[in-house]
Amino acid sequence: MINILLNKYNLKKHDIFLLLDNMLENKVDFGDIYFQLKEQEAWILDNKIIKQGSYFYDKGVGIRAVKDISTSFSYTNSITLKNLIYFTNMVCNMIVNVKNNIIKKQLYSDFKSMYPQFNPINNDYIEKKIYILNYIDRLARQQDSRVTDVYAVLTCEYEEIIIGSTDDRSVLSDIRPLIHITIQVTVEQNNSREIGTSGGGGRFRINEFFKKNTNKGTLIDTWTKEAVRIALLSLFAKPSPSGLFPVILGPGWPGILFHEAVGHGLEGDFIRKKTSVFSKKKGHRVASTLCTIVDNGTLNSKRGSINIDDEGVPSQYNVLIKDGILKSFLQDKLNAHIMNKKSTGNGRRESYAHLPMPRMTNTYLLAGIDTPTDIINSVDYGIYAVNFSGGQVDITSGNFVFTTSEAYLIKNGKIIHPIKDATLIGSGTEVMQSISMVGNNLCIDDGIGSCVKNGQNIPVNVGQPTIKIDRLTIGGTY
Repeated sequence: MINILLNKYNLKKHDIFLLLDNMLENKVDFGDIYFQLKEQEAWILDNKIIKQGSYFYDKGVGIRAVKDISTSFSYTNSITLKNLIYFTNMVCNMIVNVKNNIIKKQLYSDFKSMYPQFNPINNDYIEKKIYILNYIDRLARQQDSRVTDVYAVLTCEYEEIIIGSTDDRSVLSDIRPLIHITIQVTVEQNNSREIGTSGGGGRFRINEFFKKNTNKGTLIDTWTKEAVRIALLSLFAKPSPSGLFPVILGPGWPGILFHEAVGHGLEGDFIRKKTSVFSKKKGHRVASTLCTIVDNGTLNSKRGSINIDDEGVPSQYNVLIKDGILKSFLQDKLNAHIMNKKSTGNGRRESYAHLPMPRMTNTYLLAGIDTPTDIINSVDYGIYAVNFSGGQVDITSGNFVFTTSEAYLIKNGKIIHPIKDATLIGSGTEVMQSISMVGNNLCIDDGIGSCVKNGQNIPVNVGQPTIKIDRLTIGGTY
């Protein structure tokens, strides 16, 4: 596959090793060359009309050299051997020369891919894309006469990468497809108007949208009906109470709380700079003994999965917190190099024009032994938060604010009625200590998440089972 991709630029794998040799002759600690070709399209359905909303195409190369704690970096979208030699020399000349290495020319490209390698933007799929959007519109309107508008966006991405690296003596490549659907349904009743949103996606073929999803129909059926259900539910939701209550978080997407309030604080750059609340807590208890949190980039076809990271390191299953004890951090090559550690396969970047940094892939809390019913029954008066619509987190302190998009009031172990405008306010470290029950129903979200860090946007997944937090501040309207 590497030769096929390089042929597009009239390059050979020998040329890549020539550039890597040049880096080592300039005595850098390590360096890499990152090729990327990316296509993206979006098809939009709005008010029963389908239109091709946008198309994006870009290709280029990023070249990086590292010496001690210094990094030099440049990129170009003019991909010729002459240009690459020029930019390689330029970044090397910016680094202080101290030692020398010799690179052994090897090629590593054989791995079992965790997702199909195809281009979803291929014109052969156009009729399927049009059918999917029309189907969503028809199905949503069939669910209830109060549905007044259906808006859906089908996004397809195709990415090719080639990574040449001096430190592990390799040239690697990958093809990363990604498809995603967002469905937004508007309902109206008695001059009240509400919106419900659902959707998902991953690194799988378009036909997977029509695969049976247990007893709920296909993925498209499930997500469309879910958007309608949430919109209708909001019509009858009552104002949320405010105060300090037990809170139950549902499975799946509520795991975004751990991604934001815990996961980011375990990324190597924040640890090295000592700006994370977890900087000096490795080996210490940071959570309830019921909590084991992992970052796993090896899940088949998931949105956050990667065969290799953007530095050529194979994706891994990393245990971050085990039975409440902080075990490890997420590392890219640079921070691992400075901290005298190993990369964990978490060096990710948005594009060739960006430097890699430690980022999450699929981050989730492992399942426990409690049933969701037992967890709900254990609450005399509290909140059941099923889904979030947004939030903010301070990585240095772990403090967070999350707004629910679906939540319920619990009384005497029973779900009473839906509530709206509930805001969860707290500290990630305190929440981790306050988890007293963990469900047996681990669920990874449907593939709706993207993570932004230092202006770079990448796809991720989150997940968790149903959990009980003994005490959490709820901001409500009464």
